[in-house]
Amino acid sequence: MARTKQTARKSIGGKTNRHSGFYSQMGVKTVNSGSYAMKSLTSQVTYHQPQPNPKKPHRFRPSELALREIRRYQHSTDLLIRKLPFQRLVREIAQDYKADVRFQSSAILALQEASEAYLVALFEDTNLAALHAKRVTIMVRDMVLARRLRREVRMY
Repeated sequence: MARTKQTARKSIGGKTNRHSGFYSQMGVKTVNSGSYAMKSLTSQVTYHQPQPNPKKPHRFRPSELALREIRRYQHSTDLLIRKLPFQRLVREIAQDYKADVRFQSSAILALQEASEAYLVALFEDTNLAALHAKRVTIMVRDMVLARRLRREVRMY
């Protein structure tokens, strides 16, 4: 096969026709152009373009995110539990004692404030118990110890 000279063409953008170019100038038929007897020369040639190294997304260490969350919640004064799920829970518990109980919105808000204050203090004591045991992970036994030291009756 004789070699031919190729001329550079200006790229306009978009998709290029794979079968136009050097092989179609040489009169070589590809699989798509009709001759199945001759194997396509375009399938033998592979073009490798070097892929740029994709930048990995920044990952925080788990302790960094936990400390950031702690600081965020320490500075805020808003409620930690969503209002509607807490309200549904209060109404569900109240149904066990008396049917058709009605609550003022301020009463549910007061219950939520008190329960969140209790839970935060309990988790603080639980964390202190875990730190005393030279651990950073709180466990059930830490919460049991915190409740026993508070002289709270075990309900479960």
